[in-house]
Amino acid sequence: METPVPGLEGHACSCSSASGRRNKAPLRGATSGLAAKVGEMLSSSVSSSPVTFMAHRVQKPSGSSSSLNLSRDVLQRSLVLFFVGTFLALVLNLLQIQRNVTLFPEEVMSTIFSSAWWVPPCCGTAAAVVGLLYPCIDSHLGEPHKFKREWASVMRCIAVFVGINHASAKLDFANNIQLSLTLAVLSLGLWWTFDRSRSGLGLGITIAFLATLITQFLVYNGVYQYTSPDFLYIRSWLPCIFFSGGVTVGNIGRQLAMGVPEKPHSD
Repeated sequence: METPVPGLEGHACSCSSASGRRNKAPLRGATSGLAAKVGEMLSSSVSSSPVTFMAHRVQKPSGSSSSLNLSRDVLQRSLVLFFVGTFLALVLNLLQIQRNVTLFPEEVMSTIFSSAWWVPPCCGTAAAVVGLLYPCIDSHLGEPHKFKREWASVMRCIAVFVGINHASAKLDFANNIQLSLTLAVLSLGLWWTFDRSRSGLGLGITIAFLATLITQFLVYNGVYQYTSPDFLYIRSWLPCIFFSGGVTVGNIGRQLAMGVPEKPHSD
């Protein structure tokens, strides 16, 4: 009966354990490498999966929805300003016609509004443009207008503007120069009371200048006329009416834009 050799048996055991450890080491490396590849495949599949694609599609419309809301708000403000300008044009132009300040052709006077058909829509369009321009200029300059921003102040401004227009037709002065100076002081008082902004003053002067040029052109071409013109073809106080009207419509436009978030100003 043979006896086992102790040294040989210990050597065989040590060899088998060492070989087992050597076999386990590559197995762990292969397992970790396989896990890494599986993780990469899963991440790539998740990033390109329909769920992720739909998530991106759901997040994307935030910008388009805000632009859609802004467009809807601009359209609503434009309609309100258009109707306000149309109404003021009908009332104030009728007052001027009744006082024989402006004269239209006889076929125009027989209409229901005693005015040319193009006057209300033109004034409404101008009111929409001016009313939208005022808050845009304020936002561009980075100077939001906060002076007396309430509807009560806006209604008082409209009342003062109607009063200035009424005074131009009702008040009798020795000459038109005195009336023009009086209306100029009243118009500047309206700006100082309800606006007091440099942008409002500059836009009011610009609007008065452009509107006066357009009116001179219309009267020169015989579309209508003014009685007793003293400033080329029109009355000298007419720029004051345009100035105060621009300030009034600008205040309405600013008040309507109060609920719109302002864009940050970048120098």
